[in-house]
Amino acid sequence: MPLDDTRYLKGGPVAARIIAEVRAAAESATAEGFRPKLVSITVGDVEAVDVYVRNQRAKAELAGIDFEERRFPAELTAGELEAAIHGMNADPRVTGIIIQRPVPAHIPIKAIQAAVHPLKDVEGMHPASIGNIVYNELDLAPCTAAASVELLKATGLDLKGLEVVVVGHSEIVGKPIAFLLMSEGATVTVCHHMTRSVAAHARRADALFVAVGKPRLIKADMVKPGAAVIDIGINAETLADGSTRIVGDVDTDSVKEVASWITPVPGGVGPVTVAILLRNTMVALNRQRALYRETYGTSERQFAAE
Repeated sequence: MPLDDTRYLKGGPVAARIIAEVRAAAESATAEGFRPKLVSITVGDVEAVDVYVRNQRAKAELAGIDFEERRFPAELTAGELEAAIHGMNADPRVTGIIIQRPVPAHIPIKAIQAAVHPLKDVEGMHPASIGNIVYNELDLAPCTAAASVELLKATGLDLKGLEVVVVGHSEIVGKPIAFLLMSEGATVTVCHHMTRSVAAHARRADALFVAVGKPRLIKADMVKPGAAVIDIGINAETLADGSTRIVGDVDTDSVKEVASWITPVPGGVGPVTVAILLRNTMVALNRQRALYRETYGTSERQFAAE
C-alpha cells in the first residue's frame, strides 16, 4: 500500500494536532508561572529504551514541556526506586513521571507504577487511573489505549452504536479501550485467549482493535468489508536473509484490500501514544493546580512564586 493511500490511518497528522493543542496550553500555563515538566525514569541500560526516551524528549520540546531523564543503575533495589519516586511525588516542580520499561526482573513493575502519585500518573498506569475509567473519568487514560481510540475518532465514524471488537484484554490496553469506547456509546465485545471463535466476532466489527502480540494474526477473511482496523501490535519478524522488521498483529497486505481504514505498523498508534502522554501532562498540571487551590485557598501566582 503506498504511503499516500487514504486507507492508511497514519498517526503523524493526529499526533501533530494534539501536540499543537498541548503547546498552546503549555505556553499559557508557563506564562502564568506553571511550567510543565516530565521526568523519565530509566533503570539499567536498555538500548530500545533510549530510542523511546529520545523520541519523548523531542516531542516534549515541540510541545513546550520540560523533559528530564533520570537514570538509575540496574542493581537499584525496588525500595530505593520507590523512595526516589516518592521524592518526585513531593516535588512541585515535577508535573508527571514516566517509568520506562522494561525494568530489571527484580523490580515489580506494578508496584512501581502504583508508587507514582495518581496526580502525576501521566502514563495512566496507576490502579486509580485505570479504575477511574469505569466511572467515566477518562482524561488520564493509559496512553496506548487513548491513542487507539483517538485514531478511530479520526475516521469520522459515529461511535454511538458502533459495533466494536477488541482482540486482547490486557489491563493497560484492551480493557481500557473497551471502557473508553463504551463511554462514547459504542457496543463493545472483548475477545481473549479463551474466546471460542475470534474470527466470528471479528467479522461483524465496524471497528476492530487488535493488541495480542501475535504477528499477522488477523487475516482478510476475519475483517468486515469497510471496517476500521486499529493495529496496536509491535512484533519483530525475522526475514529470510536474517534481518528483522517490525510488523503488527494484522496481516496488512491482505486486510488492506478489505478494510476502509488500517493503521500502519510502525507509524500508526505509536506517534499518537506519545502525543497523548503530553496531553496527559497538561491534564495532570491542571489537576495539581486545582488541588492546591482547593486545599490552601491561595492564589496560583503565589504558589508559583514559592
